[in-house]
Amino acid sequence: MTSEGYCGVCAQAAAEAAPPPGHATADGRPAWLRSPVGLGRAAAVLLGVVIATDVYSLWAGTVMQDVLGKLVGGEYGADIEREAENADALYANTGIAQTAALLATCVVFLVWFHRVRVNAEVFEPYIHRKKRGWTVWGWFVPVVNLWFPRRIAVDVWDASAVRGVPPHGMMPPDPAAERGSHRLVNVWWTLWVANLFAGRWATRSYMKAEEADEIKAAVANMMFTDALDIAAAVFAIVFVLRLTRMQDTKARTGPDPARQAVPLPAP
Repeated sequence: MTSEGYCGVCAQAAAEAAPPPGHATADGRPAWLRSPVGLGRAAAVLLGVVIATDVYSLWAGTVMQDVLGKLVGGEYGADIEREAENADALYANTGIAQTAALLATCVVFLVWFHRVRVNAEVFEPYIHRKKRGWTVWGWFVPVVNLWFPRRIAVDVWDASAVRGVPPHGMMPPDPAAERGSHRLVNVWWTLWVANLFAGRWATRSYMKAEEADEIKAAVANMMFTDALDIAAAVFAIVFVLRLTRMQDTKARTGPDPARQAVPLPAP
């Protein structure tokens, strides 16, 4: 019997049923572990939808290029005019589809990103170089949005990959060796930033284009950004799924009792 009057089996069952305790982070804010699996899968699916709309836009771009090529070549008439109107309407529809997919993906991705950041504070509260609020606002503030999200992602990655605290009197191995490479994060982020700049450049060129040859060149620029966006989305899917799996595994297994450790030197 316990001091509360429970038998040993009942006390153990009550402890297992209780919610996991919260942890105070380095800035004093509480953090609780919550599963990122559902949000991670939803973000990956929506990123797949973004890829699908980009492929749709690439196809519409080829249709547009074909019609513009005829106009640049000097072909005119009612049939060409009708083709041009249809191609323009098709290309406009792809832009609407891409915008809708992007907005939905941004919302779910940011909720997932915030979730894994809070989980990472439970795993390792003292390695995060940016406060929790930057997990969302860092994507929208000009200039800092070029590196703040990557830095947060690297810290979350390291906290999710590093193993538990070694037993008392034992020295942990090199943290850098435990946390592994940031190559996936770096490739994803490089493609994202490149697509950000390429998209702005292509959009400006498309808005300024007036003549058929100018529009044709602008559409080619837009198609380049679509291809770049597909590459960035593919690596984003891999990043989301891998980080989600890392956190899920770490939350389920807890500190690794078989972790390699080295005895501390005697005083």
